[in-house]
Amino acid sequence: MTEATGLVTKRILVTGGTGLVGKAIEKVVADGEGRPDEKWIFVSSRDADLTNAAATKALFEQHKPTHVIHLAAMVGGLFKNIRYNLDFWRRNVHINDNVLHSAYETGVQKVVSCLSTCIFPDKTTYPIDESMIHNGPPHSSNFGYSYAKRMIDIQNRGYFEQHGCRFTAVIPTNVFGPHDNFNIEDGHVLPGLIHKVYLAKQTGSALTVWGTGKPRRQFIYSLDLARLFLWVLREYDEVEPIILSVGEEDEVSIREAAEAIAEAMDFTGELLFDTTKADGQFKKTASNAKLRRYLPGFQFTPFRQAVKETCAWFSANYTNARK
Repeated sequence: MTEATGLVTKRILVTGGTGLVGKAIEKVVADGEGRPDEKWIFVSSRDADLTNAAATKALFEQHKPTHVIHLAAMVGGLFKNIRYNLDFWRRNVHINDNVLHSAYETGVQKVVSCLSTCIFPDKTTYPIDESMIHNGPPHSSNFGYSYAKRMIDIQNRGYFEQHGCRFTAVIPTNVFGPHDNFNIEDGHVLPGLIHKVYLAKQTGSALTVWGTGKPRRQFIYSLDLARLFLWVLREYDEVEPIILSVGEEDEVSIREAAEAIAEAMDFTGELLFDTTKADGQFKKTASNAKLRRYLPGFQFTPFRQAVKETCAWFSANYTNARK
């Protein structure tokens, strides 16, 4: 729908628009979930350096958004976080402050930012819920990223109390899907395993999983998360964040995830576990009770089906996939 028709009342800017979640939102919008009164604008780091305040402000003045989905961040898996905690803190604090302040200065009606369950306190009771974000230090492996993301919640509260802004945040569990970063060294566990299985299959070698395979995670398919992002943008009115996750009963171990990938890719080789490598947090079980109160009937894609679709995408797009 073009603006010439006069129907567009919402201009939705998506930062980090070419990443895992941005691409999923773009697909869901294109596949029929978009509305005639919405114009969607997906931007990436090529469009503006969001660590630069002037560049961020210029981006907002160029596109004049009424709504923002803020996904842009410096991200990485366990081992990249351990090496670069300071960089994760500084880059993300700059990006978040610039985006939120530009949104305030240009009169944006609503911002939905993206947090992560890995920002919760390391020592906690399970399941974790939205009230526990600030109840203690995060895991030492990713303290830079975690504290930077926690500050979004602080800023959202501040902008609401001081200026009445409707800035909120969602907290997904482990997201995976097409357009992920499949880098084995720096990526997250599931895409890293998909890439490893792909290579092991090519070379006829065993699959080596880092760690014991015992840690447990709740994985959410990026296309499911995208549908939930649209609901949050349109319907969710709280400033307090909301966890977007499959249920506690859908938690799977890293071993089970590796087996699901092997099955999806018809890998019949040996499965080995390198126990000299770190496991990270054993579990970070999150409660989706708040989400279920709002959306009791939401249907998540079954884990094995989502893994199958992601593996198929990676195999079909191997040459161009981020890796």
